[in-house]
Amino acid sequence: MRNVYGWLLLTPAAILLVGFTHYPAFATLFDSFFSTGTVVRPTRFVGLANYAALGDDPIFWQVLRNNLYFAAATIPTSIAIALLMAIWVNDRLPARALVRMSYFTPTILPMVAVANLWLFFYTPQIGLLDKFTALFGVASHNWLGDPSTVMGCLALMTVWKEAGFFMIFYLAALQSLSPELEEAAKVEGASRWYYFRRVTFPLLMPTTLFVLVNATINSFKLVDHLFILTKGGPDNASNLLLYYIYQVAFSFFDTAYASALTVVLLALLAGLAIVQFQLVEKRVHYR
Repeated sequence: MRNVYGWLLLTPAAILLVGFTHYPAFATLFDSFFSTGTVVRPTRFVGLANYAALGDDPIFWQVLRNNLYFAAATIPTSIAIALLMAIWVNDRLPARALVRMSYFTPTILPMVAVANLWLFFYTPQIGLLDKFTALFGVASHNWLGDPSTVMGCLALMTVWKEAGFFMIFYLAALQSLSPELEEAAKVEGASRWYYFRRVTFPLLMPTTLFVLVNATINSFKLVDHLFILTKGGPDNASNLLLYYIYQVAFSFFDTAYASALTVVLLALLAGLAIVQFQLVEKRVHYR
């Protein structure tokens, strides 16, 4: 009877998990082996044809390179800034609650609102960034319309939004550490840097692993910001993998090819997660 009661408690969560996670994933994998059906031409089995088309799709490879560059630029930067902010607000400083709230505020803003806010920064001539650079005699620049600067602008906006979210996890982990460790280190004459490098940071590795996996997933699911700011332009210079899937499915109406792209995205994220767990797990010290 106790087992039945336990399964009944798990049933609502299991239904949601299967209905909104497992079933869509398997349905997407199934659809990737078929062609996109129309009124005139029904769906038919094409095997690996959709995946073979990826190799001949130059936009896919460009988007994949963009996403890898975007991930490399945002993941370590946002994690490092989050850790620094957590250490800063964990100390005794004036108006500590206000500082914490200021760091966390970008996280609770809607993505569309964040995109419109940063659009006010990047707009040529009237944007705050051009107003600032004009003070030094620099000519106006189309930051989002230049392929050499658009990805950097998106990465800066993403770090600004996500660092405060990751800071909360690091702050909670720092507050869970025993103060006796720091006191013992001071008695031994250890410097603050040595204590952080040899004691604090190793004990934060479980949190770092969690934050790393989440930051990786977030770097591959950016859609809202691109829709407002660039729509993947100019010439796909800012297009990312998930936004390209959105374009293929809802602009080009090729749902089968979009399913193949989605499977590739899921496989890529799974592979990155496995690598992260294999590399970082060895350095994790659970208490």
